[in-house]
Amino acid sequence: MDSGGGERRRPVEAYLNEAFLNSANARALRILSEYLEPQSRFERYTLDDTIVFMGSARTISREQAEQELRTADSVGDQLELAQRRLELSQYHEAARELAFRFTEWSKQLDDPERRFVVCTGGGPGIMEAANRGASEARGVNVGLTISIPAEAFDNTYVTRGLSVHFHYFFMRKFWFTYLAKAVIVFPGGFGTLDELFEILTLLQTRKIRKHLPVVLFGTRYWEEIIDFDGDHRLRCPGAARHDRRG
Repeated sequence: MDSGGGERRRPVEAYLNEAFLNSANARALRILSEYLEPQSRFERYTLDDTIVFMGSARTISREQAEQELRTADSVGDQLELAQRRLELSQYHEAARELAFRFTEWSKQLDDPERRFVVCTGGGPGIMEAANRGASEARGVNVGLTISIPAEAFDNTYVTRGLSVHFHYFFMRKFWFTYLAKAVIVFPGGFGTLDELFEILTLLQTRKIRKHLPVVLFGTRYWEEIIDFDGDHRLRCPGAARHDRRG
């Protein structure tokens, strides 16, 4: 037992105690930090709302895809992969151009707030393409990254002060939807589908009450992935028609 004798160290203030802040007992503080810290950034940039781009982290530019195809073996998996990446590069280029156009248009609005700012998950692929398009239009843009093994850092086109790194997926998703005026979903994998269907669920259950258009970009791809009926509603056996809004 410590008798209290000897040299005494200055105690650490609770708000600087890293052992506590990283413990289960401080989880609520960490969650609150991922609400308040991004909020302070958006206020500093007078950012009012966003256009969210979602999609695959694995697409590359058409130029890169054409180079890969030229150097691929004439047969085998490498050639098939190169051909597939070239096909998907059309979405990469489309995201870049669309973000460029949105940004040029939003900069012309007579509003003291920054409106319709391009926002992505901050990673590579479609996300990088959209951030790049906004950057090429000389506009600020947002990157909301997440601490996972594959994608830990933002791409180089995200505005530095608007690159926000999250630990909690649900806080990242909150900021995707809270400021969004529209969501554009490009072809992607499990992460893209997760984000898409969570937003659709929140809209269907009226947890999101504002008008929030969700655009699926790439008809051919999405019709292969999701079973739509003739009116482009989700085909769900036994579900009422008004519950199948897409």
